[in-house]
Amino acid sequence: MNLSRLESLVGEENIQKIKNLKVLILGLGGVGGYAVESIARCGVSNITLVDGDTIKPSNINRQIIATSRNNNKYKTKEWKKRIKKINPNAVVNIINTHITEDNMEILFSDKYDYLIDCCDTSKVKIKLVIECNKKGIKLISSMGMANKMDATKIMISSLDKTETDPLAKKIRSELKGKNKELMKDVTVVYSNEKPINNTMLGSTAFVPAVAGLYITNYIINDIIKSTI
Repeated sequence: MNLSRLESLVGEENIQKIKNLKVLILGLGGVGGYAVESIARCGVSNITLVDGDTIKPSNINRQIIATSRNNNKYKTKEWKKRIKKINPNAVVNIINTHITEDNMEILFSDKYDYLIDCCDTSKVKIKLVIECNKKGIKLISSMGMANKMDATKIMISSLDKTETDPLAKKIRSELKGKNKELMKDVTVVYSNEKPINNTMLGSTAFVPAVAGLYITNYIINDIIKSTI
């Protein structure tokens, strides 16, 4: 994979660091998909994809992997094919399963440098915060991007500093008490835009896409910050 344009910005040493990363992405929807795409194009060569869903027609407006030709196919398998087309040397592992509190340990059968959480289940997100802290895995978690229209309101923050986001509020509430201190150490991408009051979870192509790109932005800059 030719990374000469990126190498001109970060240098050969950092390119090797990026290539050597092991990253797990949980949830391959609107946010997770753009995180996968950009992570792969930055040269990360060991990627684990976790999702139990198949592609649906309603995914096409916001999920980069979804087209009119791959309806009902598993997202994990479609993403693996796409990543291998981008970087034939990439090692791509798939966990084709819906993750719950009860089966979460399958995520930790290997050791990862970063775990990207783009799932939409608050209980899973809360347990991930606790487990990643125990295991020393850097976690970056996406908060809610549905029912929002202004991508300029998206930012990276620690969980304790989030505002407006209902999902973040729920997670903060659950972590209060003995896990309260963890909120300062959890990195999240969130929007401080007030959600549009809607009868369904509406979504654009651009809001989740920007959130996914912000995740990759955070990881790559976190890797190179000590040398640039």
